[in-house]
Amino acid sequence: MAHIDYYFSTISPYAYLAGARLEEIAAKHGATITYKPLDIMAQFSRTGGTSPKDRHVSRQEYRAMDLVRQAKMLGMDFNLKPAHWPTNMAPSSYAVIAAAKAGGGDVGALVQSLMRACWVEEKDIAEDSVIKECLTNAGFDPSLADSGLLVGAETYARNLEDAVEAGAFGAPFYVTDDGARFWGQDRLVYLDQHLADAS
Repeated sequence: MAHIDYYFSTISPYAYLAGARLEEIAAKHGATITYKPLDIMAQFSRTGGTSPKDRHVSRQEYRAMDLVRQAKMLGMDFNLKPAHWPTNMAPSSYAVIAAAKAGGGDVGALVQSLMRACWVEEKDIAEDSVIKECLTNAGFDPSLADSGLLVGAETYARNLEDAVEAGAFGAPFYVTDDGARFWGQDRLVYLDQHLADAS
């Protein structure tokens, strides 16, 4: 059975635009997924990237145009300048980690709910009430937002180390168990083909 390590940031617009396609591809090929939220700003600094606000104006302008284009092509609601971005990624990431460990709900749906809250619903995903709502919507106990914080912090930090070691330098980033790497939601079609070829 194939496996995919999914490295992402809960505030990444490109990870939001991935929607449920990773989960659909995994189900199609009988693959499993490990969700590995990380601090994307730390990842940038570790792997030669630059924070969006520090990029040359031409890159910032292109990113803005490209995000709107991609959202339109995908038929997804999208707010280019959400009220609560950037925000603290850690609380929502800890919730994803706790939910994956606890089980009983849909981790993919939780990740998508958190990102939709940021990029569509004008909610601050660093807030406890927003995280609990997303946990509930994905079938998890909302109290997970208040538990396992130490484990969450340790796992969150380890995910960054794992990403750097695996060669992941942005988000979303997908790494298969045979070492194939795919960067960006627009590369999911290549991940799909890779899994088909490997089966």
